[in-house]
Amino acid sequence: MGVAIIILAAGNSARLGKPKQLLTFGRNTLLNNVISEALKTQFRPIIVVLGAYENEIKAATIETDVIFVLNENWENGMSSSISIGLQEALKANAELESVILAVADQVYLNAAIFEQLVSTKQQTDSSIIASAYLHTKGTPTLFDRTHFEELLNLKGSDGAKSIIKRNLNDIVTIPFDLGAVDIDTETDYNNLINNK
Repeated sequence: MGVAIIILAAGNSARLGKPKQLLTFGRNTLLNNVISEALKTQFRPIIVVLGAYENEIKAATIETDVIFVLNENWENGMSSSISIGLQEALKANAELESVILAVADQVYLNAAIFEQLVSTKQQTDSSIIASAYLHTKGTPTLFDRTHFEELLNLKGSDGAKSIIKRNLNDIVTIPFDLGAVDIDTETDYNNLINNK
């Protein structure tokens, strides 16, 4: 089964004031932690979409078996990064069947979550498998090929939420309670470090 992982890491971390992709948690940066977990799976290609702070982030980021792509229009929001990431994934594998969208700041994201998304897809054949936390459906989320055109044509800052909202009756979720932990502000980061 051809599955790609797209890690969205193009934002400028406006509320934090510095690139959150490079914050450290454990022995590595947030982005390197997510890449490391993706690399533990058999899913390829792994696409990392960069934008703001591109050179700084790339210099500090694992490059093994990962494809970097630059979203020059990162200020247009997550939708443009999703589209660029999927285009790059399809260049690497035109027969791709599904794609997993992930973000760089879910600090407890691990390979088992990626694997569970795919195994749930295989068991249910639902076209969207989302992670469930805090009464919401969110990233990481698997979309199968039937949604690729929608993903490629997304606009705005909402990312793939609009697709999720349009397909609520067709979505299967997996539990990922710790998916609620992400980093948007200095307070979020301090709370994470002080509570780990």
